[in-house]
Amino acid sequence: HFILSFLSISVHPLRGSSIDIHPNARWQQNGLTVAGGNQEGNEINQLHYPCGLYVDDDQTIYVADTSNHRIVEWKWGAMSGQVVAGGNGQGSGAHQLSDPFDVIVDKERHSLIISDGSNNRVVRWPRRNGTSGETIISNINCVGLTMDENGSLYVIDNGKHEVRRYRRGESQGTVVAGGNGSGNRLDQLSFPQYVFVDRDHSVYVSEYGNHRVMKWVEGAKQGIVVAGGQGQGNGLTQ
Repeated sequence: HFILSFLSISVHPLRGSSIDIHPNARWQQNGLTVAGGNQEGNEINQLHYPCGLYVDDDQTIYVADTSNHRIVEWKWGAMSGQVVAGGNGQGSGAHQLSDPFDVIVDKERHSLIISDGSNNRVVRWPRRNGTSGETIISNINCVGLTMDENGSLYVIDNGKHEVRRYRRGESQGTVVAGGNGSGNRLDQLSFPQYVFVDRDHSVYVSEYGNHRVMKWVEGAKQGIVVAGGQGQGNGLTQ
């Protein structure tokens, strides 16, 4: 069963719904399919290697449908989705995506922000009736991304093993996690994948290469292991 606290509901563009989850929450053992589930494919009721997703406050789900090179919106209870970005074949045109890895919603600007993986760019796409996107970060091996309540964008650069923060109007960004090459030291990351930022601006990063989740407090020069870090394995500590 879900045990949810409906306090502190935010209207800011956070990663997914910002409803607080009680620390003792327990989930039902059997999940409910809310997007896809009709085998692999490119029909509007199918997905093909979906990666990132974003859940809006009204339970609308935005899915980075990676191998279909599109972002698909699934309304709560819908039997099929609606393409809201890409879907024009794989490519580097402004109207195309290539292996998008993650997507978030920027509510203040009524747009989607997409990690356009194989194009090595982050693009902004109108949330409604958009036909093309605008590149806002170039030359970045981007995977996961998120946004804090101030509108600062956090993007993982998988090739540089780092997380960069871009405040509104910035073009270069600031390294807030990693940035010291690939490795397993506390000041390093190894093939980071997903990122989350809490209300204190601490950055949480999942690392594919180190089989761990790290927490980097704002301004810190190294992180803290908060999950895993005991080598690859199926034990409860791994």
